[in-house]
Amino acid sequence: MTSRSRVSGWAFLAPVVVYLGAFYAYPLYRNLDLSLRHYTVRSFVQGDAPFNGLDNYRTVLADPTFWPALAHTLVFTAASLAAQFAIGLALAVFFNRHFPLAATLRALFLVPWLLPLIVSASTWSWMLNSDSGIVNAALGQVGIGPVNWLTSPDWALTSVIVANIWIGIPFNLVVLYSGLQAIPAHLYEAAALDGATGRQQFWRITFPLLRPVSLITLLLGLVYTLKVFDIIWIMTRGGPNGASTTLATWSYRLGFGNLLPEFGPGAAVGNLLIVLALVAGLVYIRTQR
Repeated sequence: MTSRSRVSGWAFLAPVVVYLGAFYAYPLYRNLDLSLRHYTVRSFVQGDAPFNGLDNYRTVLADPTFWPALAHTLVFTAASLAAQFAIGLALAVFFNRHFPLAATLRALFLVPWLLPLIVSASTWSWMLNSDSGIVNAALGQVGIGPVNWLTSPDWALTSVIVANIWIGIPFNLVVLYSGLQAIPAHLYEAAALDGATGRQQFWRITFPLLRPVSLITLLLGLVYTLKVFDIIWIMTRGGPNGASTTLATWSYRLGFGNLLPEFGPGAAVGNLLIVLALVAGLVYIRTQR
């Protein structure tokens, strides 16, 4: 390779390197630095926060909020992923049959994905309102009393999970439907000639050949769901009494939700979320091998 070709290669690579450095590497470095120092509002502005090592992480792990928040994060993520993937896959298989108006209906299913999250979360807050929500009104028509969806510790986490599932289904539908389009049709024709039922074709052809697409769909969904903040914050603010608090909402509350912000512990919680996402990525790479 000539020196001119080498310079040209670096010139094409430079914008990507600058972008990754400015918007990924530097913020990660700053977040790590925040988590290793004792920041106050004054020191945050002046930049003279003392180094305190892992004290912020010890503070976070010893806080009584940590373990419930971690459990809520895991439940929220697992339930959302399982339901989004299962419903998205079912819809993808359904629309893969190419019936009239299939394209129109598929486009309508994309609406939750296209709406701003603040609109979606506000709509669900109105629907699940204890006094004037349409869900309780519908339950009242069949003789079921009102449910405090957003203000009861028993229902708050379930409510935000349902809203997040609704928002995430279109993503799973689009990606899995694209994967279905790549499966050769002659495989289904051959299976039908051999007498395979629709269920057998799904488990013997569709599901195995969708495995690579399914894995990347689940990985992307996992990374996104771990850091979901806006839906929960708008609907319940992590309450009541921490019943729907996740690591993402707790991190925000530590850093920005108090009169005396705790920047160091808030950054430490954020870094724990990054570690969880990194572990998921490593599991995905291992699975691909």
